[in-house]
Amino acid sequence: MDRNRLRALFDLTGRVAIVTGGTRGIGRAIAEGFVAAGAKVVVASRKPEACAETEAHLTSMGGEALGVPTHTGELDALRPLVARTLARFGRLDIVVNNAANALRQDLGRFTPEAWEKSYAVNLRGPVFLVQEALPHLEKSPCAAVLNVISAGAFLASPFQAMYGGAKAALMHFTRSMGAEFAPRGIRVNALAPGTVDTDMVRNNPPEMQKLMAAASPMKRAASPDEMVGPALFLVSDAASFVTGQVVIADGGLVSH
Repeated sequence: MDRNRLRALFDLTGRVAIVTGGTRGIGRAIAEGFVAAGAKVVVASRKPEACAETEAHLTSMGGEALGVPTHTGELDALRPLVARTLARFGRLDIVVNNAANALRQDLGRFTPEAWEKSYAVNLRGPVFLVQEALPHLEKSPCAAVLNVISAGAFLASPFQAMYGGAKAALMHFTRSMGAEFAPRGIRVNALAPGTVDTDMVRNNPPEMQKLMAAASPMKRAASPDEMVGPALFLVSDAASFVTGQVVIADGGLVSH
């Protein structure tokens, strides 16, 4: 393989990607990475002002971008997200389910309202967004879905069982989608980050942040930018024979 063919493996030129939760943290870093790789990127987030700012930022990088205010926990919001993507760019090749809700309640103290809020965003939204995008992904010659789960999907999660359970369920859907959609030319994989320096992590008390950062053998939190390489690999031609798999980027926390 020569240098040009090697570089082409990671080239997303001409491809169109939706990135949910794409205005901050891991999602924003992935959106930036995809734009740098040549993709046209649609970022979805609940806050209109954050969508507008991120769209402008990605455009300033020299890319083509669109911000679409979207609450992925609301099923009625998913069809307009896909429709606006198609109206602007005419195709859809990549879906990144990154939006998440870190709502926590102790086991034995769950409320139905919290359960619904957590699973609507962390599980139902991703599954139904893929379902909404499916007819368009089937038309793509390079279709890929990336579900951002968590290292917590592989671990006991005291005080975070609701979140960890949703991510573990999304891992199962990843594997099932990978198997079921393979004959249609759609690859589906997952990225499982460990502790990453994001707003979600910073919302924890300082002592908890230190414990989370020190939990892995690398003894630190990752930068959101460190998730770009694994994400780009999984949606690009570099992973053309990879589907139904999980890449764990957690500093060695989970032995798998």
